[in-house]
Amino acid sequence: MTSLFLHARALGLTKAAPTVDSDPIARSPRQPGADLQPHEIARLQFHSERGMPATRHAALLALFLAGFWSAEVGAASSADLDLTAGAVHTKGSTRTLARTCPLDEWGVYVLGLRATHLGRRGAAPYRLVASATSAPNVVQSSVGSGFGDIARRSGLSTRARKVEPRDITRYVARKILNETGQLSEVARHLGLSSLDVAAGLADLQWHTGGDAA
Repeated sequence: MTSLFLHARALGLTKAAPTVDSDPIARSPRQPGADLQPHEIARLQFHSERGMPATRHAALLALFLAGFWSAEVGAASSADLDLTAGAVHTKGSTRTLARTCPLDEWGVYVLGLRATHLGRRGAAPYRLVASATSAPNVVQSSVGSGFGDIARRSGLSTRARKVEPRDITRYVARKILNETGQLSEVARHLGLSSLDVAAGLADLQWHTGGDAA
């Protein structure tokens, strides 16, 4: 309707704008994050290990905990791993920058097992958690589905409380901010060009008044 009357006004057929005084469309409020705690992360790790390294779940969770986003998790390959240095590289995505992220001891362990398992199937490099032949949107959906399996299996994602990949990212952001005290480190680790986005993920109210920087 808005487009119809906009065109009619442009042609001089009417001056009416019937949608100006219309009530805004009601939208559901944004649901708060799950605010995951260290013991819940440990619980996710425990349940992700079932069937590894034949299953991808532990490797998928390790990449999220390293600071990867869903698209980056799906694109990660054995060539991106530097297990000796305890790190994993990502080329970034349409919204994130290329970077190298540190792996904790658990991440090195599970990704090492996964890489070794996949290496027995053929020549490297190979994708760690998704098919290299699938379209990007299919890969991202598959990564989300895989994480959902872990969250439900752990009992953390229920009808009353939904746990999503972004909740892992928020946990990582808060952890980095607590350890370094630097919002720029949160942005760098997560491949973000915006400090505002980094602050939102870390639950930091960093503009306390006046004009935003």
